[in-house]
Amino acid sequence: MIDNKPVILQILPRLEQGGVERGTIEIASAIRDAGWTPIVVSGGGRLVHELERIGAEHITLPVYSKNYFTMRKNAKLLAQIIKDKHVDIIHARSRAPAWSAKWAAEMTGIPFMTTFHGAYNIGPIKLKKAYNRIMTEGKVIIAVSNFIKKHIMDNYGIDESKIRVIHRGVDIDRFDTAKVSPERMIALAKKWNLPEDRPVIMLPGRLTRWKGQLVLLDALAKMKHKDLRCLFVGSDQGRVAYRKEMDKKAQKLGLESVVQVVDHCSEMDVAYLLSDIVVSASTDPEAFGRVVPEAQAMGRIVVASNHGGATETVRDGETGFLFKHGDAADLAQKLDAMLDMTAEQKKKMTEAAVKSVRDDFSKTKMCEKTIALYREIIEKANADK
Repeated sequence: MIDNKPVILQILPRLEQGGVERGTIEIASAIRDAGWTPIVVSGGGRLVHELERIGAEHITLPVYSKNYFTMRKNAKLLAQIIKDKHVDIIHARSRAPAWSAKWAAEMTGIPFMTTFHGAYNIGPIKLKKAYNRIMTEGKVIIAVSNFIKKHIMDNYGIDESKIRVIHRGVDIDRFDTAKVSPERMIALAKKWNLPEDRPVIMLPGRLTRWKGQLVLLDALAKMKHKDLRCLFVGSDQGRVAYRKEMDKKAQKLGLESVVQVVDHCSEMDVAYLLSDIVVSASTDPEAFGRVVPEAQAMGRIVVASNHGGATETVRDGETGFLFKHGDAADLAQKLDAMLDMTAEQKKKMTEAAVKSVRDDFSKTKMCEKTIALYREIIEKANADK
């Protein structure tokens, strides 16, 4: 039984745009909704304002630094914050801040926990693995998918009982077809100059090689359906050479009239509705991969690489399709088959996909499970005193 109002401190390098950052804010909001006190420590960023708007406190520290002396200094500052704010749990979401958080937790005697957001590169030397290991040293480790749980167990020898799988959640209030007005759809379609009479295949994701844009280009060239539009939605984030490589490949394959690259989109709910098929072609496994469940929530049919988190969010042939990762010919076959689906087949698949997201991959589910875990950790810590 918890008598007081717990104080939960989450810590991450910065509050810029991204899945880890978005999840941190969503959990801070859930902590506040539970009547508890949320605090977030980070190096700052564009999402600080949004965090403060929901009633959470933000404290700026250089916790993005990998300098040992800065990390030690951060630990002392964190320990003081823990004492001053009566923090009950410190929850780390990234490696550099996790080291400072662990040291601060040891100084103050409070529980330290982590969320393992990705399959960190281990590398040929053991130093990297030793650095990563901090993410396995919490009282409890949250894994964002079963894929990540297996990665932790296989690479770090962690006992299964210490790991809790809490999938990342889709905001189904935002990704809801009923909430997208025709006016917004018309405006974005006009901005992107989309044809009304051609199917649209979309791959959302920043323009970087492992997101698989080149695989999709090769697949488009192999498809029997030619009269379509392919949208790559995402920023190159300064990767100009890769963007040029994409353009050159599209030209070489004769796809100039098919392929269109648009920059970062802040209206992804609308973008999904303007597409017929959504593709996730990542050549490296996604830890979770939010594109797939977001598109499913919007009633789109999806096809994804058959590794990583997608194997959990897609039941092949039922809530979407999986293709052999990196295999353009297999992807082409799947895309052709999807374009040949009857209206009834599409309806059956999209209804199953929407239900799957709402039942298993919603933001509400993620928040409920995380709050329940915080409660369990605090109750155990109180019982052990």
